[in-house]
Amino acid sequence: MTKKTKPKKIAVVRCELVSETCPGVGCFKAFNERKSSFEGYDTDTQMIAFFTCGGCSGRRVYRLVNTLKKHGLDAVHLSSCMLMEDSYPKCPNLDSIRKTIKDAGIEIVEGTHH
Repeated sequence: MTKKTKPKKIAVVRCELVSETCPGVGCFKAFNERKSSFEGYDTDTQMIAFFTCGGCSGRRVYRLVNTLKKHGLDAVHLSSCMLMEDSYPKCPNLDSIRKTIKDAGIEIVEGTHH
């Protein structure tokens, strides 16, 4: 009998401004089909959270990442909308958001579906 490993638990943080017009379909579709930035995950991987940064300054990231650590969070994807500078407003707080996640000891993955 083989020992089953714990499933990887991931979350996606996305731009508060973009969330007003984007329901997140592209991120969820890519995750469900294990495409783009989700290709390396097996079928046991769980998306346990999908949240916005809280607006500029990224104020919500610290609280939510620390709350999610209690639920076994392994990695946070920075959504494509946070990283693309041509289609969306440039995220002025990307570096501090990355630092917040890294300082919490959580893996950062760049991108979701683009």
